Amino acid sequence: MTETITRPDVTPTTTDGDHDRFAHYVRKKDILRANVEGVPVIALCGKVWIPNRDPSKYPVCPTCKEIKAKLFGKS
Repeated sequence: MTETITRPDVTPTTTDGDHDRFAHYVRKKDILRANVEGVPVIALCGKVWIPNRDPSKYPVCPTCKEIKAKLFGKS
């Protein structure tokens, strides 16, 4: 007798929550203002939030990275 093992097709989805898993590019003056005044910042990719985590613990947002490369010719 032969058994067939099926695995579910797991395809990652991209939702607004996925932006929380990345470090984003934001202007330095906006980060300073957010830290002092507690106001939200806007990343290059359009994400709006109040920074409260250490960005060095997360990978860089691929959308922000792509936009930065196009704007400044760097990665």
